[in-house]
Amino acid sequence: MNQLLIRAGAAALAVGLALPVSAQQPAAPAPNPPAAPATPPPFFVGNRLGLPINPAADGSFEAMSSNVKVYGAIYSAESCSYDPVRNLIVVPNRGVPQNVQANNAWISFINHDGSVHTARWLGIQTPAERAALAAPYILNEPYGSDIVNNVLYVADRDGGTKPDEPQVAVIRKFDLQTGKPAGETRVDKVTWFNDIEVKEDGTVYATVTGVGGQTPDPQSWQVWKITPDGTASIFVQGPPLKQPNGIAFDGKGNIVVVNIGTADVLTLAPDGKLLTTEQAAQAGNDGLVIMPDGTKYVSSVLNGGVSKIAPGKPAELIAKNIPNAASMCYDAGAKQLVIPMNANNGLAFVPLK
Repeated sequence: MNQLLIRAGAAALAVGLALPVSAQQPAAPAPNPPAAPATPPPFFVGNRLGLPINPAADGSFEAMSSNVKVYGAIYSAESCSYDPVRNLIVVPNRGVPQNVQANNAWISFINHDGSVHTARWLGIQTPAERAALAAPYILNEPYGSDIVNNVLYVADRDGGTKPDEPQVAVIRKFDLQTGKPAGETRVDKVTWFNDIEVKEDGTVYATVTGVGGQTPDPQSWQVWKITPDGTASIFVQGPPLKQPNGIAFDGKGNIVVVNIGTADVLTLAPDGKLLTTEQAAQAGNDGLVIMPDGTKYVSSVLNGGVSKIAPGKPAELIAKNIPNAASMCYDAGAKQLVIPMNANNGLAFVPLK
């Protein structure tokens, strides 16, 4: 060590020993005032494609050039809905499973041609930021969705982040004007809902696909009814349901369900009584769209076809070999079926003549 440094250190020590005790110890600092509680960041949704991506404080935004088309934004989507106010397709993206990262899902807006309008409308924040918002945002693994009275309903679930953590089905609602959460209903007796359909008064009908395969449990095949006050009950259970998936209402207010396990298209009265059974062109069905004239369109997630069932006529296959054709929606603005393709991370479009 440098000798000069040793001498300097020794001199400083000697000076310190010579000082009075009161001079050696600085006075205790005045106590700090209690910190003001942090203000949660405001809740905001993502801008359409353009800059800035996040809303600017002064409200400035410039849309992307009209001669640019962007395709993508879709990741593991199970369903879609048509927003008649924006005239856009609304797609919940599941993101990664909860055991990888919770609260990872988001909502995209898609144009009629499949190009991206808004890559992330809800879920623009990272999962770590979402809980701290003024209106905390949670969306874990969305499956079925529906839009009624400018509210987006989504079949989501909580839990399952660890092998021993139970999963719980949750119906989540979002205001389509602001994006803010508009309430949720947990159904503790159900681990997850597959597809949902919502009445004008907010009553939700939801399918539980249940157990299939070599050891099926018919009692696990269910349709639930959740009233606006949050009361949840089994609407129908067991056969003729066989792994029920897609669900929709017909023009008479009946509940129509398609099975994965059969080609059956079941029409149930509001009291749960089976009224009719029709046959799709394929089994393994997921998506269901019912037109005002009663024509039904059914997509097969296992076999890739789209069946058209006109009233009083046998089913005809109008499209085929669509991989993982999931819970489709009707895009009224372009008169076409829109079909999420699950793990293929895309949307298929089938124009209706």
